[in-house]
Amino acid sequence: MNSFKEYLGEFIGTLILVLFGCGAIAVAVLFDGFGSLLEVAIIWGIGVALAIFCVRNICPAHINPAVSLGMCMSNKLSFKKLPFYILSQTLGAFAAAILIFVIFNDSIAFYENANAIVRGGPDSYRSAMMFGEFFPNPGFADFIKITPLKAGFMEGLGTFILVFVIYRLTEKKAQIDNLTPVLIGLTVTLLICLIAPFTQGGFNPARDFAPRIVAYFGGWGISAFPEYPLSFFSVYIIAPLLGGTAASLFNRLLEKNSN
Repeated sequence: MNSFKEYLGEFIGTLILVLFGCGAIAVAVLFDGFGSLLEVAIIWGIGVALAIFCVRNICPAHINPAVSLGMCMSNKLSFKKLPFYILSQTLGAFAAAILIFVIFNDSIAFYENANAIVRGGPDSYRSAMMFGEFFPNPGFADFIKITPLKAGFMEGLGTFILVFVIYRLTEKKAQIDNLTPVLIGLTVTLLICLIAPFTQGGFNPARDFAPRIVAYFGGWGISAFPEYPLSFFSVYIIAPLLGGTAASLFNRLLEKNSN
């Protein structure tokens, strides 16, 4: 593959994913556009499948640094390309978050005024959640308490399952072509239904970090980050990367024992 096309494909794919996924959260929060978490989860799953369909002919369609790192650990992607993959994915998520900010900012301001939220204030995580992720999920905070350690475990576990499923669906013996993106999307949908009440269900460092930075400079400031110091870094970046790495090692162990 042409390297520039690979990086461009990862940029476009991640942009599509974040635009539809975070856009769905914005519609749910601002307009009560959906009746349940399931509907938002389905849109995320469709976004994943659509992103993979759109770019898989020009890049591996990882659209997630945790997936790219896992593929490096399995020698399916060169470590030399990894920084460029992560940069492309992060820039794609950043571009999508800017689009969401431009599209919804007036509606966000109206929502904040209607709910007595001061952007950048202690309660403004209730609107910042359309960009970066928080634990517990602000929509379920009245029912759920969760520590940073448990939040990191859940994000790591979700990413482990996602990357492991990707391995099993894309190995040569099991390739099922056009159904593969759909099944990966459905996996994301199921994981969000299970884990999003606790952590919003990110499983993707680029999806979390880039939109969070847009929120930071969009007026939320430090409120764009969870209240625990650096917990966004441990829960939403390090934990998914560790989960993807663990899935790669586990898959290699399975393949070795099956030969």
